[in-house]
Amino acid sequence: MSHVALSALPGDARVWCFGASDAPSEDAAERLHTAMADFLERWTAHRADLRAGYDWLHDRFLVVAVDESRAGASGCSIDALTSEIRRLEGVAGVSLLDAAPVWYRDAGGAVRRVSRDEFRRLADEGRIGPDTIVFDLTIDRLDAIRTGAWEGAAARSWHAGLL
Repeated sequence: MSHVALSALPGDARVWCFGASDAPSEDAAERLHTAMADFLERWTAHRADLRAGYDWLHDRFLVVAVDESRAGASGCSIDALTSEIRRLEGVAGVSLLDAAPVWYRDAGGAVRRVSRDEFRRLADEGRIGPDTIVFDLTIDRLDAIRTGAWEGAAARSWHAGLL
């Protein structure tokens, strides 16, 4: 069995984080959960089962993690994950592979997605600033999710260059 709860994986598990263009409907989110669980159940690298888990956070972020202490994700297995995410975009009716946008929390706490140019414009207008909470989808270890390090002030992230 390859699919385990994300909580069963070690903190140094390798992570991929995908931001959704929009929050999917409840039905689409359920289809995403089913499809992702099915994929992880059969995900392998060089015929070795990958011990992996996923979670859907804030109705916007698909987080996939793999424990590489048993078997590491290979180029082919990462390609398979990317292909599955591309397929899931159709299942959920959202874009998940576009890493160019910026995800942040607005003043009311809602998760928003904007282009980098729009983020700069919002900063120029004073509508966002160094204390704006942003999501860093470039994280690569599960501990960053668990400790909340992937969600923090723009001034302490690569996002600071956009302010």
